[in-house]
Amino acid sequence: MKKITAVDIMKMKAEGRKIPVLTAYSAQMAKILDEAGIAMFIVGDSAGMVEAGYENTLPVTVDEIIYHTRAVARGRQNALIVSDMPFASYQVSPEEAKRNACRLIKEGGAEAVKLEGGKRMANTVKAIAEIDIPVMGHIGLTPQSIHRMGGYRVQGKTRTDAEVIMEDAYAIAEAGAFSIVLEGIPGNLAKEITEALSIPTIGIGAGAGCDGQVLVVNDMLGLNCDAKCPKYVKKYADLRTVITKAVGEYIKDVEEGRFPSKENTY
Repeated sequence: MKKITAVDIMKMKAEGRKIPVLTAYSAQMAKILDEAGIAMFIVGDSAGMVEAGYENTLPVTVDEIIYHTRAVARGRQNALIVSDMPFASYQVSPEEAKRNACRLIKEGGAEAVKLEGGKRMANTVKAIAEIDIPVMGHIGLTPQSIHRMGGYRVQGKTRTDAEVIMEDAYAIAEAGAFSIVLEGIPGNLAKEITEALSIPTIGIGAGAGCDGQVLVVNDMLGLNCDAKCPKYVKKYADLRTVITKAVGEYIKDVEEGRFPSKENTY
């Protein structure tokens, strides 16, 4: 399998090929996912919640994203690496956004960056794209905007709100983004946007009409949902139960003197 680039991701849409995407935060997981054939990793600021235990993504720093990106870069061979630009790393000014995007490429080893926001972020997308860094947009439910949105709420339910999201999509595409994440919007709206844009759409909680799909890897492997997962998540494994069982057996073996055995002793 050859190295995948942002250009290849755009070709996948043109060829009608669906684009499988997962988040990744560590070298070991990146190696496993890469060998399985994932086309693209997003080193998401979701790491703050699923790996660091933050309440939301807002505390995540550029340095933390760089750390996780470096790890992912060491683990993969083929997949494209897109790094999230965390809150406050691009909102202040396009100049600051360019500096932080450069850090993610130079220090982290990312090959593209992702930022949230529609029309208001178009100039920032354009500024980063103009220094030859591929940019992925992110509209709809944008987790860095939870205070304005009043939480993690589906966006674009009314026709007026849907029109705003459609305008956001056009603005980000015209600014030079190579792809765009559509999160937490009705499936019919996501399909309409996908058919209207020449760049690929990657859905999360946006239905099957997108060009690709992304999930948080901890969610799809059943590691992160203590009770009920969000509706858009499909659990492909239940590793939480597997790990709990294995740890329980280890504890019992240690307590009862069965581990280490002769086979585990030098």
